[in-house]
Amino acid sequence: MSDASIQRATRRSRPKQPWQVWRDGAGRLSPLRIAVLALLFVPLAIATYDFNFNLESIGARPLNNVIHRTGYWALIFLLLSLAISPLRRIGRFGALLDVRRMIGVGAFVYAAVHIVLYVADQMFDLWKVASEIVLRLYLTIGFVALLGLAVLAVTSTDGMVRRLGGMRWQRLHNIVYGIGLLALVHYFQQTKADVTVPTFVAGLLAWMLGYRLLIRFKRFRGEPPAWMLLALSVVIAALTFAAEAVGIGIAFNVSPLRVLQSAFDFDDLTMIRPGWLVLGAGLLVVAIDLVRARFGPKRRPARATPA
Repeated sequence: MSDASIQRATRRSRPKQPWQVWRDGAGRLSPLRIAVLALLFVPLAIATYDFNFNLESIGARPLNNVIHRTGYWALIFLLLSLAISPLRRIGRFGALLDVRRMIGVGAFVYAAVHIVLYVADQMFDLWKVASEIVLRLYLTIGFVALLGLAVLAVTSTDGMVRRLGGMRWQRLHNIVYGIGLLALVHYFQQTKADVTVPTFVAGLLAWMLGYRLLIRFKRFRGEPPAWMLLALSVVIAALTFAAEAVGIGIAFNVSPLRVLQSAFDFDDLTMIRPGWLVLGAGLLVVAIDLVRARFGPKRRPARATPA
């Protein structure tokens, strides 16, 4: 073997440095990691574009606008990190696990920027910030979620996994579900008028929690079949419709039935209700399952297990 070949082989086998997030565990360039890294910078690119070419979307209080944006993207990336496990199992794409940590840490970074910008908006008056967090419930909830994300980010390294042990580490990181619920409540409380997006996000989170309950308490072998994923999607969509109708009915003192009737009004597609969006997302997952079952790696069919 030539010296050049030996050098190339050494470079390929050289483990990556901790800051080289674009490389996998073996030190190789990972297209999936590069794509996720680019995705994490998309909110920054959107904000930069808006500040330079779309000032109308910024409003009269630019700092306040960016505060809300960072909080929104922290929730979105947290939701995306929770979606990795279902998508990996349903899509038979195990490589997705390699980027779950990146997405979770990205969610924490946006949440941290969210609170730092809030402190800046309060003129760095830490006493006022602390009193606001204690006295305002939605800030208390958001701050608890941030602390939870910080704990998960700090313990996300391989060294912490070895120190804690696999079982304890997994139990600790299961709090991500509670963090997601707290972040969602904080988002709802921050939204003053139109709660369409928070309701849609709540429906997606409910679907993922429902999927995990299916896996945890399953009475079948293998993965949930397509019909079970379809049933889960229909149930969660129906609950989303019902929850939205009840919420709007209470907020505006109208009958929830009237709100439900308006859900079938498709004259303005820009006003499509979040229940339909949740159903569409669920049907997309079912389609992925069917396609992968037809053309992807085979898996054992789900069968009822004896009592």
